[in-house]
Amino acid sequence: MAMAAMRGGNFVYQVGSLSRNFNLYVPDLLFFGQSSSKRSGRTDAFQARCLAECLKRFGVDKFSVYSISYGGFVAYRMAEICPEEVEKVVIVSSGVGCSDDQIEEQIKKIGRDPAEILLPKHPQDLRLLVNLSVYKCKPLRWLPDFFLQEFINVMVNHQRKEKLELLEHLLAKKALISLPILTQETLLVWGDQDNVHLGPRSRVKIIKEMGHAANIESPGAVNDLITSFVLGRSKWDIPSDSEKFNFS
Repeated sequence: MAMAAMRGGNFVYQVGSLSRNFNLYVPDLLFFGQSSSKRSGRTDAFQARCLAECLKRFGVDKFSVYSISYGGFVAYRMAEICPEEVEKVVIVSSGVGCSDDQIEEQIKKIGRDPAEILLPKHPQDLRLLVNLSVYKCKPLRWLPDFFLQEFINVMVNHQRKEKLELLEHLLAKKALISLPILTQETLLVWGDQDNVHLGPRSRVKIIKEMGHAANIESPGAVNDLITSFVLGRSKWDIPSDSEKFNFS
């Protein structure tokens, strides 16, 4: 299974559980972590082609893709570009398929330039981003600003220009109108409190009282859904509250 997100670290609560049933490939997408490219491509399709080529060089000819947020756009394109190789697709908390009007509505709700939040320069911007993403708690409330600023310097400012170009492509008018209907079975997982933001073989699972970071707030539920879906199990009930991970 290939796992697509901006950084492989986004899957910290998934790797241990999912590795019991799958061989996992967890790359950093281009311009995140140590991944980079001298080419000018900044589209989700370019990311998808690079990731598909990476898996090919590892000798992986059949795989499913699990993705989060921006990674959902990349996973969707991978399924389009590699219909024979990609068997199933799982997309968590991603605005794939949003119309221009929906994107504009979300931007108006936030009332800020999306780049200022998604690529924060200051601790208060990072706090806002996390508060928008996490519903059940405020995980940064006890962390001092100097710590958050160092996080920004290391995680956000590295290849910042390229990250901004990726964002600009996604926010460009008509950037999403050419999405095809996928032939693969596709699972969409969404938190019902997600304020950040498919075809006849798609299904949707909504996890209650979850925000955009559903994979962090409720990794147990997300992991069970992914395993059941990819392995073709018949049981589709979301785990009970006692089985879900909770921040204290």
